[in-house]
Amino acid sequence: MGGPGHLYDMGGLETKLERKRRAGIQSIMTLPDAPATATAAPLTAENAALFGFENTYSRLPEHFYARVNPTPVASPRLVKLNVELARNLRLDPEALASERGAAILAGNLVAVGSEPLAMAYAGHQFGHFVPQLGDGRANLLGEVVGRDGVRYDIQLKGSGRTLFSRGGDGRAALGPVLREYIVSEAMAALGVPTTRALAAVTTGERVLRETVLPGAVFTRVAASHLRVGTFQYFAAQGDTEGTRKLADYAIARHYPQAALAKQPYLALLDGVIARQARLVAQWMLLGFIHGVMNTDNTSISGETIDYGPCAFLEAYDPAKVFSSIDHYGRYAYGNQPTAMHWNLARLAEALLPVLEQEMGDGEAALAAAKESLTAFGPQFEAARAAGLRRKLGLVTEREGDAALAVDLLKRMAENRADFTLTFRRLCVSAEGTEGDEGVRELFADPSAYDAWAAAWRHRLEEEPAASRAAAMRMANPAFIPRNHMVQAVLDAAIERQDFQPFEELLDVVSRPYEDRPGLERYTTPARPEECVSQTFCGT
Repeated sequence: MGGPGHLYDMGGLETKLERKRRAGIQSIMTLPDAPATATAAPLTAENAALFGFENTYSRLPEHFYARVNPTPVASPRLVKLNVELARNLRLDPEALASERGAAILAGNLVAVGSEPLAMAYAGHQFGHFVPQLGDGRANLLGEVVGRDGVRYDIQLKGSGRTLFSRGGDGRAALGPVLREYIVSEAMAALGVPTTRALAAVTTGERVLRETVLPGAVFTRVAASHLRVGTFQYFAAQGDTEGTRKLADYAIARHYPQAALAKQPYLALLDGVIARQARLVAQWMLLGFIHGVMNTDNTSISGETIDYGPCAFLEAYDPAKVFSSIDHYGRYAYGNQPTAMHWNLARLAEALLPVLEQEMGDGEAALAAAKESLTAFGPQFEAARAAGLRRKLGLVTEREGDAALAVDLLKRMAENRADFTLTFRRLCVSAEGTEGDEGVRELFADPSAYDAWAAAWRHRLEEEPAASRAAAMRMANPAFIPRNHMVQAVLDAAIERQDFQPFEELLDVVSRPYEDRPGLERYTTPARPEECVSQTFCGT
C-alpha cells in the first residue's frame, strides 16, 4: 500500500532462549480446574450476581499474575455506559448504571465472584525488550460468557497501582479514556476485531501528566488480554513449563481446533499469524494507524488492543506517523505489516521451547516456526487485495486488479487526497460519471484522478452493475473518528465538563456506513488550523 518495497524483513527468528525437554505434553487442551480455595474479596449483598463472573485465568499458577484489588477513588461518576454491549454480555444495564454499579466500575467495590488481578507480561517497546511490564494501571476483574457463548474479560484501566506499576501512579486521565471509548467502538462498528468499551467513569480526582488533568477509569471488554508479550515474559525467564501452560490456555480459549492438530503449539502459532494478517489488512483498508504496535500491544486473540496514540489518515500518506514518541516512523501507516511480522517472529521465538518438546528436535522446531512465519506476507496481501477489490466495486478477481488499486493509492499520495472521502465518493462515481467531480476535487491535480478513472471504468465493464454502489458503501465508510473531531470532544469534556459532543461523535461513528443527512460536517477533513499532528500515550 505504498509502504517499503519489502515488507517482511524487520528481524529474523533467533534461538537465544534456554530450552529444556519435558515429557508428557497434553494432547487435548482444556481450561484449568478451579483451585480448592480462592482469594477473599470485600463483598456486599447489594452487588451479588451483578456480573456472574466465571474466571479461568485466576486458576493458572500464581506467578502468571499478581492478585490486587482496585484502589478506591474519591467520587466516582458514571459518564457513559454501553447499554447494548452490556446486554450482549448478559449484564443488567440498570444495575451497572446505579450507584453501586458505578462504584464497581470505578474500583471502589469488588463484585461477587470477581477475583481481581494484574496480569504479568513482558514486551518489545519500539524494538527494545523489557522483561517485565505487566498491568501497571489495569485490573482484570474477571470473565463473563456473553450471549454468543464467547468468554470475555472485564478489565478496569486506571484502577490504581499494582506490582507492575514501575513507579507510575496507576491512574488514567479522562482524555485517553474517552479516546479509547470512541475509537474502539468505531472500530467495532467498522467490522474490525477489537476490544470494546463497556463504561467510562470519572473519579473526582486529578492525575499529573504534562499538566493536571481529571482522572477516569475505563472498563474494557476483550476476548482475552493475552499478548505476544505474555509469552515473552515466561520465555525470557527460561520458564518452559509456564510457556506450555500459557499456550495450553490460549489454545483452549481461542484456538480449540488447534488442540486436535498433530502439533497443537505449531497450530497455535499458525492461527495467531493468520488472524493478525487479516487484522492488519483491515487496518490498512480503513486508513487506521495503531501508533504503538509493541509486542505487549499485540493480542493473541487477533483483536485490536491498546488504543493510545492511534489515528485515522486524512490525506493519504504511507509514511504518516501520529504518535508523539515514534520518532523514526517504526509504526508509520505503511510499516504496520512489517511491524506485525516482526512481532509474530518474537512470538515464534518465545514458543520455540514448547515447539521443540512437540517435535522432539530443536532444528525441526526452528524450521517449522520459520515456515509458519513465511505465511504472513501472502495472507496479508491476499486479505488486502480482496479488500481493495471490494472498495473499488470489483466482485471477481482479474489480473491487473492489484496494479489498478496501487495506482490509485499512488496518485492519492501524490495529490494528498483524503483516504476516506476518496473511496466513499467512488461509490457515487460507480453509478455514473456525474459523480466524478466529487472525487476530482479531492486531488491537488484533478487530472491525476481522470487518468485512473478511465482504466477503472473499463475494468467495471467486466462486472455486474446491480447493487455495485450499495456493496461499495459497505466497504467504504462515510464516517471515521477524525483526529481533530476526537480532540474537540476531549477538550469539551476536560475543559468544560461537557460530554454532549462526545455523545454526538460516538453516535456518528457507531453507524459508519450509513449516509446521514445533516451530519456532513463529520466527514470533513481538518482545516489547517484544526490539524492534530500528534497523539499521545495515555500513561
